[in-house]
Amino acid sequence: MTEQTAEHTRIAAAVFDLDGVIVDSEPVWEEVRRAFVADHGGQWRPDSQRRLMGMSTQEWAGYLSTELGVQLPPDEVARAVIEQMAQRYHRELPLLPGAADAVRRMAARWPLGLASSSPRSLIDRVLAEAGLTGAFAASLSTEEVARGKPAPDVYLTVAQRLGVRPGSCLAVEDSSNGLRSAAAAGMVVVAVPHPRYPPDPDALALAHRVLHSLDDLHPDDFL
Repeated sequence: MTEQTAEHTRIAAAVFDLDGVIVDSEPVWEEVRRAFVADHGGQWRPDSQRRLMGMSTQEWAGYLSTELGVQLPPDEVARAVIEQMAQRYHRELPLLPGAADAVRRMAARWPLGLASSSPRSLIDRVLAEAGLTGAFAASLSTEEVARGKPAPDVYLTVAQRLGVRPGSCLAVEDSSNGLRSAAAAGMVVVAVPHPRYPPDPDALALAHRVLHSLDDLHPDDFL
């Protein structure tokens, strides 16, 4: 998305990613899945976390089972890992600084969507515990569409549910696969990179704007 194109796009809705944008969950996902792989006969790889970011539940459970050598079928892998994630969230929800305020600022101006790679159960838990359930007019997990990120399916479906064109949506993302997904959907992409898991340079280049944190996200900047 070029600067000129974004300037002439009238934003009608904003769509947030969840993991790495609203909740600082990527370190938790990595810790839980890395330990699960080790405990079940598999072998974690140096690029595993980067590859897993953006995958749907079915995709990452299959990756752990078939690629990393976990000695369990994918449905059992998914069930066990998601249960451990839910327990971690119950103990402490790692909301990112400024996330709740940023969501509320944007919701005061536009209808909001959520396009997440987390399973539905974890999406609902995070939003409820953060007090943000009512902020989103539409929320969707990649397990509810055909393909996970970097495919555009989840963003296109959220835009459809919001009743707006994808090209008039602002998408807030952090990961390589997430940025590629939102860009492939034709959205105006805002990157808020996670310092521990920075996106690939080619993915970051897809963003109209790169922000240091959600404290810098203001709707007036996109009018």
